[in-house]
Amino acid sequence: MRPFKHLNVENIRECVSLLQEHNGRAKVIAGGTDLLGVLKGEILPESPELLINIKGIPDLNSIREQKGELKIGALAKLSDIAKSSLVQERYRALAESARAIATPVIRDMATLGGNLCQETRCWYYRYPHVAGGRILCYRKGGTRCWAVTGDNRYHAIMGGEKCFSSCPSDTAVALTALGARISIIGPEGDRIVPVTDFFTPRGNILDTNEIVTGIQVSAPPAETRQSFIKFSLRKPVDFAVVSVASAVSTRDDICTGVAIALGAVAPFPMRATAAEKILIGNPLNEESIRAAAAATVIGAKPLSMNAYKVELVKTLTQRVLTQTPL
Repeated sequence: MRPFKHLNVENIRECVSLLQEHNGRAKVIAGGTDLLGVLKGEILPESPELLINIKGIPDLNSIREQKGELKIGALAKLSDIAKSSLVQERYRALAESARAIATPVIRDMATLGGNLCQETRCWYYRYPHVAGGRILCYRKGGTRCWAVTGDNRYHAIMGGEKCFSSCPSDTAVALTALGARISIIGPEGDRIVPVTDFFTPRGNILDTNEIVTGIQVSAPPAETRQSFIKFSLRKPVDFAVVSVASAVSTRDDICTGVAIALGAVAPFPMRATAAEKILIGNPLNEESIRAAAAATVIGAKPLSMNAYKVELVKTLTQRVLTQTPL
């Protein structure tokens, strides 16, 4: 690991000012469960000269409901989100996604902001410099995605353009299904973006001088059924091979509202809009659920080693819609 300075800040503006001052050579740290691994492997072409510790900023770890909206600060621990009675009762998919991440020790350290902003787990992107030189893939400024012709077992089957890594965030999938918005602050002020607009095929929209401060979720209708499920190799420690979240509202057994979000199948959490259209206005029964599950993979273009994800997406979609455990 290369040497760096470490500074504590007491407010967001101080953090943004330091980011500006160091012009791309500073990183924000809170739990550090992802960032420290990145630094140890010297994965990035340019290592930061400064880590800005934001754990001491007050009120960024809050979990509360205000005027019909859930508001969670970026420093809220995943364990606190999973255990929150408010989140469990009103925003169940988010509680389930937080509970599905890693181990209890990691959930006690990792933050919501860190989970949303973590680096991809693609092994070409994360190939350590000490093992023979980092791999300059498309996401790091190169000209190609090495997974296309290489080992792509866990890579994207949809949404890939020049990068086929998959988004590793479980909370992002649940928040997509819940229609969440992400609060961001930078030198130009505050902005709020839908979680679906936060992620891009090459990471996220954050400028080098911006940080995530929290999320907002409008309270779903009382009759909304929510669920999150993921398949991983070492349950529950591993990152998702595929995950699915759903939020479904019904009236007189007819589907009146639905959101289905897919994880680990694209470089970003993906709404299964074709599947949602099949369910709206129809009974939520075995036939409609099977048709919706088939529609989730319309347009999928598997790589050489990950076609199995197509069937996995359909199976998990059926299970979240029927709320059948994995």
